[in-house]
Amino acid sequence: MSELLFKQFELTRGNFIKRVEPIQNDIVDIIPSGFNNNIHWIVGHVLTVAEQFLFGFPTQSNYLPANYKELFGNGTKPADWNENIPSVEELVEQLKVQLTRIKEIPSERFNDQLEKPFLGLETFGELANMAIFHEANHLGQIQTMKRLIETTDINK
Repeated sequence: MSELLFKQFELTRGNFIKRVEPIQNDIVDIIPSGFNNNIHWIVGHVLTVAEQFLFGFPTQSNYLPANYKELFGNGTKPADWNENIPSVEELVEQLKVQLTRIKEIPSERFNDQLEKPFLGLETFGELANMAIFHEANHLGQIQTMKRLIETTDINK
């Protein structure tokens, strides 16, 4: 099972990075009508949630700065940002390193039971699979936002 999860992480993260890297800096901070967040926030959110799910951030992992939870955690939004925010390029580099760290998780860890079920998930492997689903979902949002922003700009 772990090999399948690792392959899925490589596929999903690779596509996420491939789609995010070429996005122009002038659109990553635009919040399209109907959305609470922007592409910049989504990139940081995917990184932060994966770190929470897979490495216990912030209590068991100090790979990311502690303020990422306040910047990119569930329930946050760019409108509340009031400090130096890492660039999308910096976040993408952290996503790349995080993928390497994910692939170093011991295979047997995916069979571990969670201390308590989370969203109906009972094992670490199920939680890892949820992280993949979460990332793919947000990739779709990024693609939609990018298209919406570019289309709106063309029609101005």
